[in-house]
Amino acid sequence: MTRLVQIAAEVQGFLDGKSWQNCIIGGIAVQRWGEPRLTEDVDLTLLTGFGGEEPYITALLERYRARIDSPGEFALAHRVVLLKTADGIGIDIALGGLPFEQRLIARSTWFEFASGERVRTCSAEALIVMKAVAGRDQDWLDIKGVLIRQREELDWNTLVSELRPLAELKEAPEIIARLETLRGSVGGREG
Repeated sequence: MTRLVQIAAEVQGFLDGKSWQNCIIGGIAVQRWGEPRLTEDVDLTLLTGFGGEEPYITALLERYRARIDSPGEFALAHRVVLLKTADGIGIDIALGGLPFEQRLIARSTWFEFASGERVRTCSAEALIVMKAVAGRDQDWLDIKGVLIRQREELDWNTLVSELRPLAELKEAPEIIARLETLRGSVGGREG
């Protein structure tokens, strides 16, 4: 995990050096807010907006190696730049532009890991929202870990107000019900 946090700090330093708004998401954020687990890559959200992504993609591809063929085309089509370090560790940079992604980055905070590396991660609430929308089995396990560790600190009203429009956009209102059920199973304060 130490190596991944070092990579995250380096990538974030590169993005910060360009004054590009960003934060760490995914498995490294889970280490901060939830139950520690093995993760194999570094995930970030980079605020690019819509329509002006090319300069960001170009700079990232000049700095890091691509993991796939036609990485620029893929990034524009799927809003994620798939990169890797010289030693093959994956770096996924989501190209953010939604209002939720703007708030996700605005609410991000610094965290120092035991290794001494500092990175800016999304909030616990934003992490739960992203994991709930993704909806894979591992995402729900991660959510449960965050609910267990952060149950007394979570701003449930903010969490649900951020999740609801994304669940509607995905046409999956059952996400809210599943999250409420999981919350009830691990306990937690109201509001």
